Amino acid sequence: MKKKESYSLPLMHDSQIPLAFSINKNTANVNGVILAGDIGATKTNLALFEIHKGLLTLLREKSYRTKEYNSFMEMVRSFHRDTSSAIDGICLGVAGPIIKGKVKGTNFPWEINSEEISRELQVSSVTLINDMEANAYGLAALRKTDFEILKEGSNIPGNAVIISPGTGLGEAGLYWDGAHYHPYATEGGHCDFSPRNELDWELWKYLHKKYGHVSWERVVSGPGIYGIYQFLRDFRGMPEPKWLQDKIQQGDAAAVITTVANEKRDPICIETLDLFVRYLSIEAAQLALKTKATGGVYIGGGIVPKILRMINREVFSENFVAAGRMNPLLQQMPVQVVLNDKTPLLGAAYYGAIHL
Repeated sequence: MKKKESYSLPLMHDSQIPLAFSINKNTANVNGVILAGDIGATKTNLALFEIHKGLLTLLREKSYRTKEYNSFMEMVRSFHRDTSSAIDGICLGVAGPIIKGKVKGTNFPWEINSEEISRELQVSSVTLINDMEANAYGLAALRKTDFEILKEGSNIPGNAVIISPGTGLGEAGLYWDGAHYHPYATEGGHCDFSPRNELDWELWKYLHKKYGHVSWERVVSGPGIYGIYQFLRDFRGMPEPKWLQDKIQQGDAAAVITTVANEKRDPICIETLDLFVRYLSIEAAQLALKTKATGGVYIGGGIVPKILRMINREVFSENFVAAGRMNPLLQQMPVQVVLNDKTPLLGAAYYGAIHL
């Protein structure tokens, strides 16, 4: 029988990333079962966690394809019918801006309302938070082995940020008050993409013609990888090999392009991956500058851990530290990749536990 995974609730004294919310409640006295959700455009992960004496134990989890369901309630009923556990609290990390307990997904059609969920499932404690806010809370649960350093930096206490390319581009901040971190959501991925050279400008024009507004999400995401590839294919005037065309049509375009780039089988795929990494490093640095993130930059999401071995760390650092007079500050900011794909679920579970 597989051993159940357990995590300590993120108290100030036992977490690498101490959170302010954990000091306001004695987590040793929190008991119950939390339904945690990580709701994204491509997939939704649901999990049941038991909280007992300061420990969070994973009871059950399941992954769903988001767009195969008409609503969250349809999905959660499918999940909950397979378990006999009573639910004491629900916390969902959702890819979209939460306004007064309601959210409409940015890249999927659902509308989620915490009051409706509470009423229909008869659970009094239901909270919605942004998926990146859940990611930020989840960092407190992780161990040293859950991170890999992409760029070295100095150990300077201060604010931190997390940026996560996936189906979209999520960004969040962690404000440092001198002793603890306060996670907060942003919609920074939808800010304007800023070209730095002629090729970037040509890409902007290509995407502007296609979408109108060109955000960072249009280039630093899974669909962004495919968009960069299409632009380069057309801009370079290179015919697409039939075998590559078939692979892209049959599977996940971004995954195909990055795999082919790693195998060095196509020059456009190789250049696409190089540009994606360059844009990721630039936007990570811009986010870090806007928040003065001396506490570090964390890169999450489903893409970067899979392509980590393909990233040239020197090239990443050169593009990260490229802000003129602020280069000395950027040089001191460490960048780490989050390897644990349960991070947003853990964050949602922790947040839900504190609100029981």
